[in-house]
Amino acid sequence: MIPGSPGAIAGAFSFPGNRIFTAMNADPAVQRKGVLLALLAVLLWSGNFIIARALHASVPPVALAFWRWLGATALLLPFALGALRREAAALRGRWAHNLGTALTGITLFNTFIYIAGRTVPAIHLALIGTTAAPLFVLLFSFVFLRERLAGQTLMGALLCMAGLLVLLTNGNFSTLGTLHFVSGDAWILAAALSFALYTLQVRRRPQGISPRAYLLVLFTTGTVLLLPAYLWERAHTAPVNWTPVVAGSVAYLAVCASVLAFLAWNEAIRRIGPARTALFGNGIPLLSAIEAVLLLGEKVSAATAVAFIFIGAGLYVANRVSGSAGKQ
Repeated sequence: MIPGSPGAIAGAFSFPGNRIFTAMNADPAVQRKGVLLALLAVLLWSGNFIIARALHASVPPVALAFWRWLGATALLLPFALGALRREAAALRGRWAHNLGTALTGITLFNTFIYIAGRTVPAIHLALIGTTAAPLFVLLFSFVFLRERLAGQTLMGALLCMAGLLVLLTNGNFSTLGTLHFVSGDAWILAAALSFALYTLQVRRRPQGISPRAYLLVLFTTGTVLLLPAYLWERAHTAPVNWTPVVAGSVAYLAVCASVLAFLAWNEAIRRIGPARTALFGNGIPLLSAIEAVLLLGEKVSAATAVAFIFIGAGLYVANRVSGSAGKQ
């Protein structure tokens, strides 16, 4: 999952006040590729929430995170180790960045999601996480990066937020005043905060390091940071029963939701910026709902259909490339 991942709100979430950001997004072809990569990452991540809930009674949360990242690291190792050796000089003096990025995006984010999944339904996991993460990204982008929101960015954000509110209230906005958070929701908010910090930090990836080598550093560091918590949890819980369903789910998390999704997400951040990339997390609850129907036999409510329209419109408006944008 936002994650992230596992959101909706930020720069056209384009920010004309940031020269580097504007230049990076001047080419419409670059923007389109960034959008497609962000969509791919979101699609792959949407299953994370389904698995988090489906395995909540059979796999302890830290164990699920640890085996996911250990598998992802082992899978990536033969493809990235050579590049890492050649590019090691680019990482010198960047240990604080590497540690912070691995901690927020690898160690904490999904572990918090899996802890929340013990008590919170999958659609709720996706909804709160993808609502809060973009808000954090927007706030941090404004406060720390001094980035400004364009008009169509704000309009797209409002449409996405309207869709999320439809989902949150099941179409009855009069219930907004009675909404409250349970303990699992607090874990989701913590996960959203972690992923927002990760998204911003990835934008400052060291120059001269390839995406594969960079991910290998993050996966390895994040897995090592998880090890003490995993050993403690293993000493206090029953061992994992490796059924075909459990093994297949962990394999999906390691291959699709880790290696492939993170490569796509990080490249999208490079092409269209962290805040705009975060917008696409709003599609996760809708994709998770579709997966819940197909895999778990759940029904889609009218509110979900309305939310889909709002969020789809928001994504279109916020990512529409104007003619003037291509001439900058």
